[in-house]
Amino acid sequence: MTDDVPTLTGFQLADSFLPVGSYSCSYALEQFVQSERVTDADDLQGLLETYLRRQVGPGELVALRAAHRAASAGAIDDLVAADERLHAATLPAEFRESATRSGGRLCELWRETHDSAVLDDYANCDPPQHYAVVLGAVAASEGVGERHACLLHGYSFCSDMLGAAQRLLSLGHTDAQRIITELKPVVAEAVAASADRTIDQLTPFAPLVDVAAAEHERARRRLFVS
Repeated sequence: MTDDVPTLTGFQLADSFLPVGSYSCSYALEQFVQSERVTDADDLQGLLETYLRRQVGPGELVALRAAHRAASAGAIDDLVAADERLHAATLPAEFRESATRSGGRLCELWRETHDSAVLDDYANCDPPQHYAVVLGAVAASEGVGERHACLLHGYSFCSDMLGAAQRLLSLGHTDAQRIITELKPVVAEAVAASADRTIDQLTPFAPLVDVAAAEHERARRRLFVS
């Protein structure tokens, strides 16, 4: 029965019930909608594919993998280095703020509910605590495999973004489920593409997303914090 615990932990980490505040973030989707660059389900799916291929895959998943390996080896310096590298490569201020706030909440929550010397040592170094890095460390400490943690993060990202889209667009549950079905191969592709990258090859590149995020920072009316 203990072999099932890592799988159940994965379900827990992917559950929207997890109180890390991801529901408050749209990662510039709000600005894409306000500027009418995303107006329907097809536009949304295309944008999410770009996020996965150009930002999440070559950025967050690379950092997650590095964090998972570092935490598995108890290499706290490498874990902090992965965090700092992702922080430096995340250009939009709102993205950094959202990711570190969610990551800080996950780290705090896990330390309060689980015994994890790795997370304690990591938090004591006062790192940025990007969500993908904390997730990698948590997954490693709980026996969730590196690849499964990457798949979990990719799926959760899509789920969170679709939740935001339902508040921003006329997007029904059927369309949302169709999109997430269509995105599953893209998630798998992004996970596979991140497998051979080292932390020095962490290179997210989605300039239109960065521009939209910068515009959102200066918007007068905002529903989401990013």
